[in-house]
Amino acid sequence: MPNDFDESFLNQQDSKGLSWWFSNDEPNDKAAVKAKDEARSARRIRRIGLTDRLLSHPGRLSILYFLVLIVLVTILLLLPFSTHDWVFTNFPVAFFTAVSALSTCGIPVVNTAQYWSMFGQVVILFSIQFGGLGVMTFASMVALGASRRLKVSQRMLTASELGTTKLSEIKSVLSVVFATFAIAESLTFALLLPELFRVNHGDFGRTLWQALFYAVSAYNNTGFTPDATGLHINRWGVGLPILMSAFIGTLGFPVVLNVVQCARKKLSPKRWTLHTKLTLVTTAILVVTSLVWFLLVEWGNTGLFPADDPSMKLRRALSAAVMPRSAGFDISWVPEVSNETKAFMSLLMFIGAGSSSTAGGIRVTTFAVIVLICAASFTGHRDVTIFRRRIPRRIQMTAVSVTTACFFLVFVGAVSLMFVTGCNFVDAMFEACSAFSLGGYSVGVANAGNPACLFILAAEMIVGRLGPLTIAYSISRPMAPEPIRYPQENIIVG
Repeated sequence: MPNDFDESFLNQQDSKGLSWWFSNDEPNDKAAVKAKDEARSARRIRRIGLTDRLLSHPGRLSILYFLVLIVLVTILLLLPFSTHDWVFTNFPVAFFTAVSALSTCGIPVVNTAQYWSMFGQVVILFSIQFGGLGVMTFASMVALGASRRLKVSQRMLTASELGTTKLSEIKSVLSVVFATFAIAESLTFALLLPELFRVNHGDFGRTLWQALFYAVSAYNNTGFTPDATGLHINRWGVGLPILMSAFIGTLGFPVVLNVVQCARKKLSPKRWTLHTKLTLVTTAILVVTSLVWFLLVEWGNTGLFPADDPSMKLRRALSAAVMPRSAGFDISWVPEVSNETKAFMSLLMFIGAGSSSTAGGIRVTTFAVIVLICAASFTGHRDVTIFRRRIPRRIQMTAVSVTTACFFLVFVGAVSLMFVTGCNFVDAMFEACSAFSLGGYSVGVANAGNPACLFILAAEMIVGRLGPLTIAYSISRPMAPEPIRYPQENIIVG
């Protein structure tokens, strides 16, 4: 028997008897097999580790999600059967349209109904749905991911904010998102059918398609329209359901869920969460202010109000007050407004809509926190309070950081547009705010014949969709204690 015989090895091979002894295989072969198994296990662990790292940072997952979708949709829109004329679409137009749909911005550089075939429009429709659904999904994951790094009490508050009591079950949160989408879009679809049936003179197939497209586009706050003539804003049966769906989409699913839950339990609005109260109050102030602005400043503007009919002016002013922060439907009148109104609309688009909604901007709650910080500073209060609640310092820092970063990105985009298009600063800022905040409006700067302009605006859309989300998540991590704390010294500001 060889000297290097290992009895322990034999004992481990009881199930195989002594077959290894009579074979030509050496014991080292067993070691090699074991090494291969260990290597295979290590690779599996590395794959699991990569997945864990990816899922542990929703910002990375959202970036990967959108990049993959952008590539796929761009390829589909490049194909000849995506257009009515069966021609290859040039890359800048296909790429810009893909980004505009997936980011739920909705700025068109070609007429959607006239240029794209039914296949192309279906691709755009699915892009809008996937883009909007993905945004809300990852917004939920951001909040859940951030809460895992907080104390138990803070985790419970975050869970309450999202409408779930089980942080470990993210599927329950995502199911709320899916249900919200399905219910809102189904109701909008049903409400649009009667009036669109009359508009299309009894063409049932066309009516079904337009109702479906408008329902998805409205709730996802995207300005694409399936009709070459644009949105029928003068018809209450079309304009009002779209307006309501777009408005609900701007609130964000945590607000909608909280209001519905309180209504089902017959609780008073006093029991709403602070996030819901702040979102609804700020949104109401912005809508009323916008409505008054358009009625006073643009009353005599025939581009916005083509007829001297108070009822028609009210409908158009209401649409103009709601849409800039969200969907961007009916853009024909935008280039006709004054520079003062363009600047005002740029501010509205920059503020945007509610958190965890399909719209963009810095979010109305972020804007509200900035205003509250200024109010507390001006009045000499240490705490930032609203509705008898104190806003944590971490939230204040997030609001300031997001606003500063977003303003810088919009300014860089506006200056870049001035370089490549030669437009004035007001138009450039308007276009940059619209792209970054996913407003969907355009004053004509976005041009299919200027690839550089399209790429700049597409970059603004991507950063606008992913930027605030990623920034808020990275800042919401708990602050690590500083190893060295330096002496404090005052500086002069202001």
